[in-house]
Amino acid sequence: MKSEKFIEYLSWTATVMSILMYVSYIPQIIDNLSGSKGNPLQPLVAAVNCGLWVLYGLIKEDRDIPLATANFPGIVFGLVTFLTAI
Repeated sequence: MKSEKFIEYLSWTATVMSILMYVSYIPQIIDNLSGSKGNPLQPLVAAVNCGLWVLYGLIKEDRDIPLATANFPGIVFGLVTFLTAI
């Protein structure tokens, strides 16, 4: 039982950290909009990668909602960062 509780705690902690990682794109988005454009490749690749993980988490037989939740912001923030950088 302790192991299962630890795995659940670890899963949700990783989910929160993943969301924070993608929210950290906000300063780059602001810089992009201010005219100091960053490289668009990394956020585009991150958005595609996150899209694949969200799809995987939702279509597998035993859905992995924390995985999908953790990666969804990466799609949004990655695409916004990419679009503002081009």
